[in-house]
Amino acid sequence: MRNLYCRLIAALSFFTRLPFWRLTVVPKEYYERVVPLWPIVGYLTGGLMALLFGLTTSISSFGMNMPMSVSILLALLFRLLVTGAIHEDGLADFCDGFGGGGNRQRILDIMKDSHIGTFGVLGLIFYYLLLYNLLVNMAEKLANVAWMAVFFVLVDVFCKWVASTIIYFLPYARTESESKNKLVYAPVSNKEKLFSFLVGVFPFLFLSFFDIGVWLPIIIATFVSMMFAAILFGYMNRKIHGYTGDCCGATFLICELAFYLILSSLLGGF
Repeated sequence: MRNLYCRLIAALSFFTRLPFWRLTVVPKEYYERVVPLWPIVGYLTGGLMALLFGLTTSISSFGMNMPMSVSILLALLFRLLVTGAIHEDGLADFCDGFGGGGNRQRILDIMKDSHIGTFGVLGLIFYYLLLYNLLVNMAEKLANVAWMAVFFVLVDVFCKWVASTIIYFLPYARTESESKNKLVYAPVSNKEKLFSFLVGVFPFLFLSFFDIGVWLPIIIATFVSMMFAAILFGYMNRKIHGYTGDCCGATFLICELAFYLILSSLLGGF
């Protein structure tokens, strides 16, 4: 029980800026095993997004007019603050490295550089432009605050699980001394893989409360996001023969974007 507690605190401390590290001293080896618990963090980050979205949209009940588009923007900003933009930093470095680097070593060197380049800036701009517009479109189609709140949690948790599987298929591309965080994630046991999977798909139980017209778009979006992850894994393996921490963050955000892209496009079409 102590082992699970320390690993959970390590995961929450690593993937968010919230002061969970104050609760207990966590040895380094627990941080090496945080990836299978990454989906659990999605319940916190997605849940806080859903909570803020629900609170800001309910302001209208008190005579104030808060546009749903503003509520969505505030929810996205809130997640940025909670995570410290750790995933966005990964996406920017990923775009810079794979966009500007020619060979394996050049890509790894660029991704390790703390400065953001042209490809990184463009990647973040297009990511948030697409994500914001997709979420606004979804909100208009659903016209249901509760459903949007569920999607904030479901997509965050599931796509974190999808991204976490990168360590099942690829080796770490650097040595421990070369990594940004000075750690290499430990191999994952079959028991950990099963636990992580169950945590990642648990929010889908809420589908039983949805109208049947929503199920098919969600199922299609699920497979498309996994397909994007598989393509990314293959691309990373070909270019750098493995993955880095930046690749993990980039995979999560790209899979999340793919999920919302399909969901937003297909809602109301079945």
